[in-house]
Amino acid sequence: MAQSFTAKEKEPLVKNQTKRRKVLVTGAAGNIGSYFAQNSGKKYELRLMIHGDEDEKAVEACRKCGEVVTGDIGDLNRMKEFCEGIDTVVHMAGNPSPNADWDSVREVNIAGTYNVFVAAKAAGCRRVIYASSIHAVSGYPKDVQVKTTDPVNPGDLYGVSKCFGEALARYMAEQEGLSSICLRIGAFQPIEAAKAESGIGMLDAFVSERDLNQLIERCIDAENLRFGIFAGLSDNRFKRMDITDARELLGYAPQDDLTEVNVALKKLKLGEKVASHNLTDDRQKSGIQKEVGKSTKPQKGKAAK
Repeated sequence: MAQSFTAKEKEPLVKNQTKRRKVLVTGAAGNIGSYFAQNSGKKYELRLMIHGDEDEKAVEACRKCGEVVTGDIGDLNRMKEFCEGIDTVVHMAGNPSPNADWDSVREVNIAGTYNVFVAAKAAGCRRVIYASSIHAVSGYPKDVQVKTTDPVNPGDLYGVSKCFGEALARYMAEQEGLSSICLRIGAFQPIEAAKAESGIGMLDAFVSERDLNQLIERCIDAENLRFGIFAGLSDNRFKRMDITDARELLGYAPQDDLTEVNVALKKLKLGEKVASHNLTDDRQKSGIQKEVGKSTKPQKGKAAK
C-alpha cells in the first residue's frame, strides 16, 4: 500500500474542513458529474464544465447547482481560464467506452487529460481528482482481487488511456507539486439498476451513486495527501478491487452491497451463508478462548508459585 500513495506531512490525512472549497468539475453533465453537482453543491462552490451538446435537461440541472462554463478539454488555454481560482479539479470528462478506438482515446482521454493537469498546475490549483477506471486493471484474471499496489494491467485501449492518466497524475504530484488522486471507478449505477436481474453482472464491480460521491468528497477534503490511487467500489461481498486503503487513509465508509441490494442475490442471503474463514464468522470459535478465560488469581488455599 505504501507504493500507491504519498503524503505531504506526518499528520492525519483527513482534517475537519472549515472553508468552502471551490471545485471545477469537467464532464459535469455526465452521470457521475451531475450526481456530484446535485448532491455536493451545498458543500462546495462549484464551477461546472460542460461540452455544450449535452441534453438540455442535464445542462439545466447543472445551472441550478453552480456556475456553468462551456468548453472543450482539448483547448488548453480555455482550460487554464476555467481553473483560475479553483482549489480542486474533479476531472470526469472523457470517452467512457471500453470499445473506444485509438483516435478517440488519444485526443480525449490522453491529450485532454494532459491539458487538464497542465491547466490546473498553471492556475495554482491544490489538487486534481482523476477519474480512472477499473479498466486500468481489468486485464487480470477474473479470480484475482486487484490491489492498488499491483501493476496496471489494462484490458482494452480505454484502460490503456486510464493508465496514462494515472502515470501523469503521479508525475504531476511527485515532480510538479500538484496533489493528484486517481479513482479506479467500477460499475457506477443507481440502486435501481443494481436491483434488476441484469445487475448480477456487476456482482464484484458495483459502486452506488452515494458511495462514489462520498469517496469523491473524501478525496477533496483529505489535507495532506500528495498522491493516491483508490478503488471506487461499494462494500460488495465480493470485490474485484481492494478498497482497504480508501477505508484506512480516507475514512471511506461505503453503505451499499450489491448482494444485499439485488433481488435475486438478496434471497440467497450470501452474507449469512458464505463463511468468512476468520473470527468475524460467528460459526467459528477462537482457539485461545479457553486460555483467555482462565483466572490469573491463585485459588484459595494454594500459594502462588
